[in-house]
Amino acid sequence: MLKIGDVINIETIDEKAEILKCKLVELKDNQLYIDYPINISTGRTAFLMVGTELVASFVNNDQIAYRFQTEITDRVKENIPMLSLTYPGDDQLVRIQRRKYVRIDTTLDVAIHPMNGEFQPLTAVTTDISAGGAAILIPKSTKLKQDQEVIVWISLPFQNETIKYIKTIAKIVRFTPSENDLFLKAPLQFLNIDTETRQTLIRFCFQQQILMRRKGLNIE
Repeated sequence: MLKIGDVINIETIDEKAEILKCKLVELKDNQLYIDYPINISTGRTAFLMVGTELVASFVNNDQIAYRFQTEITDRVKENIPMLSLTYPGDDQLVRIQRRKYVRIDTTLDVAIHPMNGEFQPLTAVTTDISAGGAAILIPKSTKLKQDQEVIVWISLPFQNETIKYIKTIAKIVRFTPSENDLFLKAPLQFLNIDTETRQTLIRFCFQQQILMRRKGLNIE
């Protein structure tokens, strides 16, 4: 799948949420050897410690994009300085959907707050989420309106048992019926979301993809 010279984009999963670019120099068994990655925003060489966990992505010859989780295992000094990364194998790659952000079906706790005190804060749950928005279930009695902007708090439980709380402004796109007659489904669009929050959502959705793949669920 990967070949020498391919460009690999890697994203750190710490609070800095850096997006980096590198090239594949060598491939041996389940180890990738890359040149030192460059920060796309600053153009500077990034310093990464052995043991750093990353999310990597690349586009193959058929212009299909894939993602995988990886970790830096060593620093290698040969003709050029390199880093070695773990590679899970072609069968463990996650295909990236054509939509801008992958949407994951999941139930998460949400708190909805008013922008200017126009309603009482309420709790809800998601039916799905992506880095661009989410759909929530709200009681029919709630006095929310289409196109209304609200403040949203979402709890994201990660695989390492840490919970990240994100806060963003969102717009209620519309209301649609739900399977429960007491509730409405309300798709939300996240507005003016900062880079760190967006990267946190991307990492969460990617981890959920991996879990679904392991359970044999269709995530394409």
